[in-house]
Amino acid sequence: MKEELPILYYDEHLIAIDKPAGLLVHRTVLDRHETRFAVQLLRDQIGQHVYPVHRLDRGTSGVLLFALSREIGRSLSAQFEAQQVDKTYLAVVRGHPGEAGHIDHPLTRQFDDYEFRRPDSVGEAQSAVTDYRRLAVTELPYRVDLYPTSRYALLELKPQTGRRHQLRRHLKHLAHPIIGDATYGKGRHNRLFQQLFNCHRLLLACLEMQITHPLSGLPLTLSAPLALDFESVLNGLGWKEPRKAVDHSEHGEHNGKQ
Repeated sequence: MKEELPILYYDEHLIAIDKPAGLLVHRTVLDRHETRFAVQLLRDQIGQHVYPVHRLDRGTSGVLLFALSREIGRSLSAQFEAQQVDKTYLAVVRGHPGEAGHIDHPLTRQFDDYEFRRPDSVGEAQSAVTDYRRLAVTELPYRVDLYPTSRYALLELKPQTGRRHQLRRHLKHLAHPIIGDATYGKGRHNRLFQQLFNCHRLLLACLEMQITHPLSGLPLTLSAPLALDFESVLNGLGWKEPRKAVDHSEHGEHNGKQ
């Protein structure tokens, strides 16, 4: 049976899907043995070429937008480059960050394998800004690091820029890495979630994206439901309504980097 991707929005100019975790957007040199790609699957599904206008990491699930022509693709890409797209992500992180925060931390540029690299661009830092809001916290009775218990938090993330791996790198910079992140996270915490919740994915999802339709000029909100495997982890942590989660931490509690 031919695999089909969940379609969130579809008109004659653009299409948005709910990308599952573990699916690459397009072929890369690093994953040369992979045979499944969102671009190819969606092209076969709707019977026409599609043009991705932004990226989601392989491990991230949620809203992924494509144009249906190169012209529309350039128009949509311009919105992303001009920081005119409002994106909302959900993530489970290690520790208890503050109730809200503004991360303004430049990131060294990371290239795709097909991109031309100027000799003077190696090590070049780009501005990168992320806002976050803490939705819920928990403390589990398991020793993972130096402490007898382990703390975790649910965050709403709003990237203001679109650097590669920005959210994952910014949360690592705060010493609150995203659970399931094999590159920037902590293996011991990732393994605890595998053992407790059978969780083998990055706990990061793009739940909403607000753009301006390139033809009508009207605002368009694209929303994706939380993936079932992600929701199962949140339920296991006692967070039944993640977008309406209540932060039960006591006023003035210590927001350490545990």
